[in-house]
Amino acid sequence: MPSMIPMSSLGLARLPLLADLPQQRLDALAAQCTWRRFEPGQPIVSRDTTGGDVHLIVDGRVRIHVYAADGREVLFTQVQEGSIVGDFAAVDGGLRTTDAHASTRVLSASLSGADFKQLLREEPRVEERYVRYLVGLVRMLTDRVIELSTLAVQNRIRAEVLRQAQAATEPDSDFARLEPAPRHADLAAQVGTTREQVTRELSALARQGLLQKTGRALLVTDLHRLQQLVRGASEGGDKADAALTASRAGRTPSHDGRYSPR
Repeated sequence: MPSMIPMSSLGLARLPLLADLPQQRLDALAAQCTWRRFEPGQPIVSRDTTGGDVHLIVDGRVRIHVYAADGREVLFTQVQEGSIVGDFAAVDGGLRTTDAHASTRVLSASLSGADFKQLLREEPRVEERYVRYLVGLVRMLTDRVIELSTLAVQNRIRAEVLRQAQAATEPDSDFARLEPAPRHADLAAQVGTTREQVTRELSALARQGLLQKTGRALLVTDLHRLQQLVRGASEGGDKADAALTASRAGRTPSHDGRYSPR
């Protein structure tokens, strides 16, 4: 069972969704939340279950995934502090759409579904950020559908590395540091392939000078060249590449990889 801990508005102040809220409002919100500590591997929400609690991730890393009937894991993403988990069921009253497990120790401040919807009604700035996050999520999922439908496995791996690198760096930077480095098994679960295929492709990118392993981190040394590989690797894929490029070019600025389907 997750452990209960004392509330703190300081943690809420770090969440992008709640940025610039007055201290008094943050204090009141902190008092409404249930504060929990999840240990690695503990479930935060479970697919196909009822419940409308929305988890505001104050600290830690959360794995968003499902398991297929054959036991194969489909990994959507791993989100970190500043993320929201469980909001879909709160908004529409439906069942949970994914599983969410703590990858590290996680500090969560959870609101009931009713309190979350009241927050959106009472705080127009929060509501606007939430809508922009939803638009960003649709854009990201559009990218994923295009990739799965049009790109070979080799290029899907490159596209996923590129996506994670872009989320981890400033918009104008051509260099990214992923720390900790993504696990090969996780990349495989995200793009629908095997760990061995991921290992081969990352080794090939390293030989081309695009990736470099240093300690616990993976350095992406040239985002522009990696993007060119993603665009140009599919034979006869000009239309698909153009659609994918246009989709990424119009990405909602506030969508920075913190959010995921659930």
